[in-house]
Amino acid sequence: MSNQQDAIIKVKNLKKVYTIGSERVIALAGIDMTIKRGEICCLFGPSGSGKSTLLNMLAGLEKPTTGQISINNARIDKMNEKQLANFRRTNFGFVFQSYNLLPALTALENVEMPMIFRGVSHELRRKQALKMLQYVGLKDRVKHRPTQMSGGQQQRVGIARAFVAHPPVIFADEPTGNLDTHTTYEVMDMMSKMVKERNSTMIIVTHDNEIAEYGDHIIKIRDGKILEESWRDEATAT
Repeated sequence: MSNQQDAIIKVKNLKKVYTIGSERVIALAGIDMTIKRGEICCLFGPSGSGKSTLLNMLAGLEKPTTGQISINNARIDKMNEKQLANFRRTNFGFVFQSYNLLPALTALENVEMPMIFRGVSHELRRKQALKMLQYVGLKDRVKHRPTQMSGGQQQRVGIARAFVAHPPVIFADEPTGNLDTHTTYEVMDMMSKMVKERNSTMIIVTHDNEIAEYGDHIIKIRDGKILEESWRDEATAT
């Protein structure tokens, strides 16, 4: 296959155990998986299956109990908090179910945020943010604040913010959970198109069969274990 299909994420024997009082709760019970560059990968399963815990591990938001996580040839499980923060800044974009926009900022200012942390000049980041808002159909909403926008518009701002700095990996945690059916399809079509245009990799957490259909690679999770893996094009499966 082309280098579009090389592995960007490798996980080996990943375990996460929480201690609650005298009880040990096993959230992840030994996960092994590979995600290829350019894939849309859906972590699919019911509430409590471990899929959000897995996403948090991959995003460096939680430390594994044991196991290895390699992303873009870097072992993030060995990084300290400062190293992880720097790595997230340059490698990851995030789309959240609850949008997570800063309410005091305009759409334009919210989209600029990732580039501020990267040290991009004011002129360039404004230009890039305006371009992204136009791409997601919000050219006439650049000065609006979150409370002045619908849920679908807010999620479009969230998508623009996630993609604006061209990160290699996008994490989307139930990104359409607060949206109606029509807006859900619009948002998923938009994100899928952007991933393919940029050869990014997107990891989506969902319990929705229709959202999982957008995946090139679907990983079904139950009780902290991988139950089944499937690929849209079975010829790419190994």
